[in-house]
Amino acid sequence: MKIVFMGTPDFSVGTLQALIDAGHTITLVVTQPDKPKGRGKEMQITPVKECAAANGIPVFQPVKIKTAESVAELSKYEADLFVVVAFGQILSKEILEMPKYGCVNVHASLLPKYRGAAPIQWAIINGEKETGVTIMQMDDGIDTGDMLMRTVVPIAWDETGASLHDKLAKAGAKLMVEAAECIEKGEIHPRKQDDSKMTYARMLTKDFGKIDFRKPADEIERLVRGLNSWPSAYTRLHGKTLKVWASYTIDCDEGVPGEITEVKKDAIIVRCGQWSLAITELQLEGKKRMKTEAFLLGYHVKAGDMLM
Repeated sequence: MKIVFMGTPDFSVGTLQALIDAGHTITLVVTQPDKPKGRGKEMQITPVKECAAANGIPVFQPVKIKTAESVAELSKYEADLFVVVAFGQILSKEILEMPKYGCVNVHASLLPKYRGAAPIQWAIINGEKETGVTIMQMDDGIDTGDMLMRTVVPIAWDETGASLHDKLAKAGAKLMVEAAECIEKGEIHPRKQDDSKMTYARMLTKDFGKIDFRKPADEIERLVRGLNSWPSAYTRLHGKTLKVWASYTIDCDEGVPGEITEVKKDAIIVRCGQWSLAITELQLEGKKRMKTEAFLLGYHVKAGDMLM
């Protein structure tokens, strides 16, 4: 099949490469514009653009995909199907109707659960036992189109946002190849979503990672895992930002929320609204990420200190 592929971050790359390896002709890759990054403000090309370049595929990087100029550019490339994976822009009805088989999206949840921008993180934060990937026929809503195929992915007890991201990217790539074959053969059976079961996975910001120690320890522990590796859960220690990368809960109700009640060799114990949190991996402002055991060798923390 001839495919126009739209995607931007690492999550998209596996699907693009899988479609190429399966023998499909990618006539064009559409991705977000390059952006300056870091202190030197060097232009950073998107992971999808890197993959396209490595495979000799032309790349289009519109600032706005809905403009007449962008639509005209897309129409130059033959395509039976548009495949969209975390592209980052909303498509117009004109674009959705352009290819023979329309546009399909690889979405990192079991729709209609977790529509929106951050389904991976929210599944962990909310304590789900499983999630998955849905191949969806795109319409003019936000993740509201008919479901074409789904696959379930279990969530491990120690799952992080980063590890689940990689699992779902791999599962999505495999499923999209299967879906493309079924679409081409006319063997796909669309199913409507049950809107009454919809949940929304709103976009995350850095501020969302601020830990409120008045909450139960298990909620905070899930927040820590869900926001690892971005945007990260954090607090303040001795006036400095302290990122928390790994933790576990302890059945201990001593002290007041936010108080460090015990400093062990490999963990800092902090009282929460219910139970306590043992911090085992962290990163103090201006320092490298490290295990708590290594951190305590060079930084003094004592019982009675407060995390704010």
